[in-house]
Amino acid sequence: MNTLIPLHPVVAIPVADSDVVFPVRRVYCVGRNYAEHAKEMGFTGREDPFFFSKPADALLNVANGQTGVMPYPPKTSNLHYEIELVVALDKGGRDLTLEQAAECVWGYGIGLDMTRRDLQGEAKKLGRPWEVGKAFDFSAPIGPLHPRSQLGTLDAGAISLSVNGQVKQSSDLSQMIWSVAESIAYLSGLFELKAGDIIFTGTPEGVGPVVVGDMLVGAVAGLGELQVKIA
Repeated sequence: MNTLIPLHPVVAIPVADSDVVFPVRRVYCVGRNYAEHAKEMGFTGREDPFFFSKPADALLNVANGQTGVMPYPPKTSNLHYEIELVVALDKGGRDLTLEQAAECVWGYGIGLDMTRRDLQGEAKKLGRPWEVGKAFDFSAPIGPLHPRSQLGTLDAGAISLSVNGQVKQSSDLSQMIWSVAESIAYLSGLFELKAGDIIFTGTPEGVGPVVVGDMLVGAVAGLGELQVKIA
């Protein structure tokens, strides 16, 4: 293949305790998927799930036991954290049943959906897309993936995030409004899902701002911790 410019490297996420990596095709994110977070953002009830995307190269890989460094992004003075369970798909399809959707999950990871909240809020008011608030460089720190074949299905378990040692978010995966399988099934009605897709499944209540120098530590039961410093 003759290319006018060099091919970009494949974006991939390491697999825990392995030299294997998971190549990423698309990054989908579920919005407002915990009831208490929906309330703090001004919404109530079980609305239909909705989704937005981040580019694959917005992922920032952070190895187990190491601290990732995320630069504070430009054009914002209100950078927010959102801790999330991430699922990685090794198969896909269209209009999947719940059973088919559940079988698409290859593994799990811990992710942060970092958000320029002021830019997102302005976009909402003007009826514009969210990309400037959600899809900027390094906006998706992520830890290694863990195979579902070893962990089993994660549909319950603690999820939390602390900033400088103070707990800011604390909930349980069972508190999702739409379960992982339900989100995947619904999403497959909008897009054809394929192997290599990952999904950030939503964040619990307690989101808030961080500044340069802050240390974030996210955790999901069974997956260890994700440590990120804002630089």
